[in-house]
Amino acid sequence: MDPVILRSALTLGAVALSAAVILFLVAKRFKVYEDPRIERILELLPGANCGGCGYPGCRGFAEALVKAADEGDISALKCPPGGSDTMAAVGKYLGIEVAESLPTIAVVCCGGTLEKAPPKLGYDGPAKCTISHALFNGENGCAYGCLGLGDCVAVCTFDAIYMDEQTHLPVVLEEKCVACGACVKACPRHIIEIRPKGKKGRRVWINCMNKEKGAVARKNCKVACIGCGKCVKECPEKIQAITLGNNLAYIDPDKCIACGKCIPVCPTGSIAATFTPPQPKPKPQKEHKPETQEVSQ
Repeated sequence: MDPVILRSALTLGAVALSAAVILFLVAKRFKVYEDPRIERILELLPGANCGGCGYPGCRGFAEALVKAADEGDISALKCPPGGSDTMAAVGKYLGIEVAESLPTIAVVCCGGTLEKAPPKLGYDGPAKCTISHALFNGENGCAYGCLGLGDCVAVCTFDAIYMDEQTHLPVVLEEKCVACGACVKACPRHIIEIRPKGKKGRRVWINCMNKEKGAVARKNCKVACIGCGKCVKECPEKIQAITLGNNLAYIDPDKCIACGKCIPVCPTGSIAATFTPPQPKPKPQKEHKPETQEVSQ
């Protein structure tokens, strides 16, 4: 063999061997170890990658679970699509007991339908709530109400929300909603809230987000909360689930027992519920005794 060719082959072989050794050492030095528990937890998660847990996808959530498990507590971590069953399975695998959490759902807190809050002007721009919100108060003049352009619908990967053509308000489908919170983040008016489903699906909430004074709010919407405080007074003293601030009432879902007593006393009908509220008992009328006249003898 030609000595030049042989020398070249040996040189290239030596360079290749040196490169291979260097790559091996670098890979060994900078190897990223992945806990095998992460893959197992990924199998237990629903794989929705919705971000409802607050982490970038299911893998990020699985990594957070493993880290929290090493610290001995995963109670602060929740998987909205999977619910209590998924978290119980994850806890069982990690050897940590997980308390059962109440199922939650997205709730639209706006009652400004076309009938209750008729439009006063038209909007001729891009059909996105974020853009409309930046440009003006809204077609009905309420700076806090739903804009009706469906940003929440566009981001829902579960087809759990749609725009009602009659009311121009979003409607949440309870059987599909997993409370991932994507619609909450997408709404520039912050009218969607994640709330507990409640016992037997009984929920009560203030169907308004308007913080303007009552007279101003009522000019734009007939069912606006006017901050009168009647619901606060009606809520049982032991419960005290309703507070009033910034001209707006708020019902704490963790305290509310869904008795419905606050609903009929609201003068504008701005309190919504998933059930028919009890009708207030009529006050007993005083009996008027006929006046008796003394008969003179």
